[in-house]
Amino acid sequence: MSFTLSRRQFLLSGTAALAAGALGTLPSWAQSANLRLIFWGGQARADRTYGVVDLFTKDHSDVSIDGEFLGWADYWPKVATQTAGGNQPDIIQMDYRYIGEYARRGSLASLDSFVGNGLDVSSFDEDQLRNGTIDGKLIGVSLGVAAGATVINTKVLDDAGIDIDPMRWTYDDLLTQGPKVSQKTNGATAMAPDGSGIELLFENWLRQKGKALYADGQPAFAPEDVTEWFELWAELRDAKAIISPDEQAIDTGQLETAPLVRGKSAMNFTTSNQLVAYQTLVPDPLGIGIFPATAPDSKGGHYRNSSQYFALSSTSAAPEKAVEFINFFVNSPEAAAILGVERGVPASSAMRDAVAPTLDERSQMVVKYIADLGEIAGDVPPTPPASAGEVEVALKTKSQEVAFGAQSPADAGPAFYDQVIESLGRAS
Repeated sequence: MSFTLSRRQFLLSGTAALAAGALGTLPSWAQSANLRLIFWGGQARADRTYGVVDLFTKDHSDVSIDGEFLGWADYWPKVATQTAGGNQPDIIQMDYRYIGEYARRGSLASLDSFVGNGLDVSSFDEDQLRNGTIDGKLIGVSLGVAAGATVINTKVLDDAGIDIDPMRWTYDDLLTQGPKVSQKTNGATAMAPDGSGIELLFENWLRQKGKALYADGQPAFAPEDVTEWFELWAELRDAKAIISPDEQAIDTGQLETAPLVRGKSAMNFTTSNQLVAYQTLVPDPLGIGIFPATAPDSKGGHYRNSSQYFALSSTSAAPEKAVEFINFFVNSPEAAAILGVERGVPASSAMRDAVAPTLDERSQMVVKYIADLGEIAGDVPPTPPASAGEVEVALKTKSQEVAFGAQSPADAGPAFYDQVIESLGRAS
């Protein structure tokens, strides 16, 4: 699903659909710069983003900003198509899987010349600047600090008599206690979704085993690791600790289709900043915890990453104005109050201080979760190689083949590994 809203459309209508159909953008003669912005996310993120757009354009009458947002699965094909067609938006929300690839292809501009000259990163955490630096150039401005996390419907677990420590729970807990949710709900709800196709979860599991997804542009795991991963989820599936393949297939990557939102699972494996968005869609109280651990005291699986970045298109006709908006987005206390921690805990210490008094209970949970990771967290991995996005899609596809019985874990492990080798080789 795709929505495109200009600032004027957002202001004059209570719903995106009505505004898009009823209004156009302001006349071109009234604007000296008409910027385009694209990002992934749901309606809650869009509302916050367009709220900041409103603040910015209110004091910058010479700028209009047309925004477009899509779900994760639709977003990257759209960005790729626009890039190939020479029609990139000025400001592009980027993910760590893709930012290196787009930067090295010359699609994203270096921001170094703007630092101290329109872009203030003086209060940014050093690791957040490092995360957005590709080949020695600052390419992406971090929009928040986040980490892999499990969002939990605490009421469903309580009703099923499940008591787990959200910062120490394990795959064994999921296997032994998971069936209780299915039994309590007569099969209507499972404890967790099927995480076998989630790259971030797979990477977390590998890191707990002392391995990684990539090293020097090559896979840092073996075919037998993938087989073991698929076998783990097959055991959970057989125990009815996770949802069925049919239910998992409905999840398209948009929040509205997530099993947690549809009431089909008591959990969702995601990133910490998504707790806020999920709570807007789920009536029951939600909590947050780590991804399942391989053992209660396991460390190193998680890491504090940049949830996403704003990057500047190398073809932008108004780069100074685009950077001015990005700077406002990450450094204005008024913007921080609107954004909260939906995109992650602010990367700027000054903005963290500014937003802290405004946070609601769920937002405070996110901040506390990032702090509580403590020694559980390891180092941020290097920027993934080109085709990392392709590998992410391949894992999801292969996991579905295993879940539906089209391929055994023993065959799927080597098959997926070969796909990774082929994808990385093609990209290099």
